[in-house]
Amino acid sequence: PKPPCVPLPPLPRLVREFVAQNNTSQIKHVIQILSQEFALSQHPHSRKGGLIGLAACSIALGKDSGLYLKELIEPVLTCFNDADSRLRYYACEALYNIVKVARGSVLPHFNVLFDGLSKLAADPDPNVKSGSELLDRLLKDIVTESNQFDLVGFIPLLRERIYSNNQYARQFIISWILVLESVPDINLLDYLPEILDGLFQILGDNSKEIRKMCEVALGEFLKEIKKNPSSVKFAEMANILVIHCQAADDVIQLTAMCWMREFIQLAGRVMLPYSSGILTAVLPCLSYDDRKKSILVTQSCSPSIPATAAHREATLLVPVSCPWGAGPGTVLPPSANTHTAPWDVTLNLDGIVQVLDYHLSDTSIGMMTRIAVLKWLYHLYIKTPRKMFRHTDSLFPILLRTLSDESDEVILKDLELLAEIASSPAGQTEEGHGPSDGSDVRPGPVELHVPARAGQLSSSSTKGLECSPSTPTMNSYFYKFMINLLKRFSSERKLLESRGAFIIRQLCLLLNAENIFHSMADILLREEDLKFASTMVHTLNTILLTSSELFQLRNQLKDLKTPESRNLFCCLYRSWCHNPVTTVSLCFLTQNYKHAYDLIQKFGDLEVTVDFLTEVDKLVQLIECPIFTGSGVTVGARMVAGDVTG
Repeated sequence: PKPPCVPLPPLPRLVREFVAQNNTSQIKHVIQILSQEFALSQHPHSRKGGLIGLAACSIALGKDSGLYLKELIEPVLTCFNDADSRLRYYACEALYNIVKVARGSVLPHFNVLFDGLSKLAADPDPNVKSGSELLDRLLKDIVTESNQFDLVGFIPLLRERIYSNNQYARQFIISWILVLESVPDINLLDYLPEILDGLFQILGDNSKEIRKMCEVALGEFLKEIKKNPSSVKFAEMANILVIHCQAADDVIQLTAMCWMREFIQLAGRVMLPYSSGILTAVLPCLSYDDRKKSILVTQSCSPSIPATAAHREATLLVPVSCPWGAGPGTVLPPSANTHTAPWDVTLNLDGIVQVLDYHLSDTSIGMMTRIAVLKWLYHLYIKTPRKMFRHTDSLFPILLRTLSDESDEVILKDLELLAEIASSPAGQTEEGHGPSDGSDVRPGPVELHVPARAGQLSSSSTKGLECSPSTPTMNSYFYKFMINLLKRFSSERKLLESRGAFIIRQLCLLLNAENIFHSMADILLREEDLKFASTMVHTLNTILLTSSELFQLRNQLKDLKTPESRNLFCCLYRSWCHNPVTTVSLCFLTQNYKHAYDLIQKFGDLEVTVDFLTEVDKLVQLIECPIFTGSGVTVGARMVAGDVTG
């Protein structure tokens, strides 16, 4: 007969006995049998039994389970990939019990646990997902209460998983980031450059809940950055923000711009090397339609960066409507923390100018963007004049074309910039040399002598003019500007008719009016297109007689008591001869009545056309205005009218 069967002791009791005996080899043997012959079996029921057995074994081991965690965890994690959803659920349950017993001892195995849970977070079975959430909460509690979490070892896995496109996986990852941010002993901010790009991508998720979670996470990071700017790696995140400032998603774009503003405010000069990228991202936003303006940028991009000399303060202002930062128009000073020595930071002026040139040349770009570009260029010419003049020859044509812009405000900013170029001492050249190089410190007033005579209007080498010794002289770009401005009026008559007077009057405010009239008269004297010369002289004459900006110049011409005023009159007179009526009016203004009378006598020899009579009529109307009141010219006006009609 067979001997009677002796019942085996229950598994937990057996494991406890081995623990009491300190029989490590038998414990490992039991775990191996449960793993290889059951948990990893081909039969579902055996796998289920193996999972239950491993959990029971862990409970029996108690605090000693930490010695066998690798052997206990690996087969359970393998079952996370089981095709049977019930087995995946039992695997969650088993791992929950193993982790609950081991507590902090599981942290060395955190990465494999996180990897497994991140997959279960997207499990289609609700029971499995529910089980994984319980396990996830337990693991978060353990990490929160422990000070032995290996953040360095975890970051590569987080960086990989953060690019998941699955909504549940994204939610799982963001929840862990929020937990890690909340633990005082874990400094996740040090590794923010590793995950910032992924966070911005998650911010574009279709799920409102996930977007909200991501906004909260980013908001917490930004608060931490403001509190501890000295530990922030601004430079490593700058390009990430530049990329997302150009995102098609409104929320991503707004958030990235708010971050960029804070970075500029906190990091100061550290952000200077990224200026061209920042401008590339921000400038187009200034011209968004009303819908986007309501949630994005509402202020013009006014720069506030200094010269690139190492000893100067380097600041940058990009006023963006931001709910977390200071209001628009705040000057953003550099922080004491830069992570880079000031002398190591340089402003990529070539890159900035290239970006500004591109946006100004793009005809589809909006008005606010063009204004911002012109403000930037003006600012750079003020702060880094000598370096900027290296770019003047390439910028000059587009600045002249911008005078045809539909917006008066754009034209005003363009004229301010052109006036700065034309009057800056840094733009003075000598024979055979470009703008002088050297320090970017703007020099004080310097007497800059201009050659005495001009060449032909069409000559690119022309750079001189007869200039009164009493007037401030301009640099070598001034005369070039005058030549090209007249060329533009000549080729674009509509511009002359609609904006000519406006442009010249503004230039008289920005520059010296006498220089402008002197140089234009000198250039027009050599103009081959006589009809244009006559039209241009008529325009200049009307401005001279009627504009408040020319009050001082009119008074100077009325007396002709000084050699300077007489020199100016002679210069104007030679060109004013392109138009008979304007010549007479100039004589009236300067009180040369006898000569005016002699000229009028010659009118009889001229062909009387409708245009001629129209100009005479306008002259008579001008003579009746206050400019000529009390000068005796009214009599001359009647004489002109009588002689012409006669």
